[in-house]
Amino acid sequence: MRIKSVEARWVQIPIEESRQHVSDFGRLRTFDAAILRIETEDGIVGWGEGKNAAGSAGAYGTLVHLLNHEFGPRLIGRDASEITPIWESLYNGSRAQGAADRGHVMPELARRGLTVAAISAIDIALWDIRGKALGEPVWSLLGGRSADSLPAYASGGWADAAGIGKQLQSYVDAGGFGAVKMRVGSMDGAAHVSAGRVQAARKALGPGIDIMVDAHGTFTVAEARRFAAMVAGCDLAWFEEPVTADDHAGLAEFRRSTHIPVAVGESECTRFDFADLAARRAADILQPDPAFCGGITEAMRIGALASAFNLRLAPHLWAGAPAFFAGLQVIAASPAGYLVEFSLGANPMIHDLSKEKVEVRNGRIALPDTPGLGLDMNEDVIERFTKR
Repeated sequence: MRIKSVEARWVQIPIEESRQHVSDFGRLRTFDAAILRIETEDGIVGWGEGKNAAGSAGAYGTLVHLLNHEFGPRLIGRDASEITPIWESLYNGSRAQGAADRGHVMPELARRGLTVAAISAIDIALWDIRGKALGEPVWSLLGGRSADSLPAYASGGWADAAGIGKQLQSYVDAGGFGAVKMRVGSMDGAAHVSAGRVQAARKALGPGIDIMVDAHGTFTVAEARRFAAMVAGCDLAWFEEPVTADDHAGLAEFRRSTHIPVAVGESECTRFDFADLAARRAADILQPDPAFCGGITEAMRIGALASAFNLRLAPHLWAGAPAFFAGLQVIAASPAGYLVEFSLGANPMIHDLSKEKVEVRNGRIALPDTPGLGLDMNEDVIERFTKR
């Protein structure tokens, strides 16, 4: 179980023009991620993923360099089964031994952002290795699964008011989804335009389908309040990232002003950020991204926070295949596990990297029961689309 090699690549897969969409991130023409391969001396390979940008918008050269030239060399020769000690040693850096001796974190200055994204990739890969070594799926190692399939919601929704109903209905028809998510916020130019699109969606779908909205943190608190008031009659299942993640106080202020459940977390990393959100009563649904929050280890800690504060856990899974499959394991094993985000926008980073078809049927996705993440990685695709 000693680690022999660590290799990260910037994988950039083009999105065909007919499936590209425009949001507040602009037009997305490629899906990018840092994909990590860790191999042990006895030939077990684990796959991980790190993210430094929402969705597919971002450059990954720096994160890949960090994994290959700074964190990777520290892992060579270490026991891959020491998942938590490795997590804590990378987080605390040169003070790792002191932190271990004293029983509390003593992190270095650069403890968030790219550092945690790199830790996330490593952690996911180590859990994959651990499961494969023991012949068990990760959810089994985490304590067992709640069910053999998980409820999912369709994530997309960029069309204008005239087309949003048809677009969301196509999602429902595609996988039997009982819940759909659409984008709102600065991409529409004004709150009333977003509200008009939501009202059109509700009229088209009727009362039987849950609708969530995601503003990507682009409203101010005042704008989010105006928007929430305009869609008060639309029975929204949640309002995701109404304001920037930098403003926890504003988020709590907004939540107190509305009856719409608030979902946040894709822009947060580590249990410490989520503990602050929970203590402030700033959210109803926590959405850690396994490729950014600190991996499976940290996502489970965040899930424990959600359970302790009677909140729900619905990880952000607009990601590549390693992060998506990691999220499935976490949702299945966490008592607060709630819903799987399933991209209905173009996402080749999931569908092209997995040899097995990833699909939702009757609104549910089957939980892999093969060892590790349950991901059969297509290495040919990685080789083909590695950015040189």
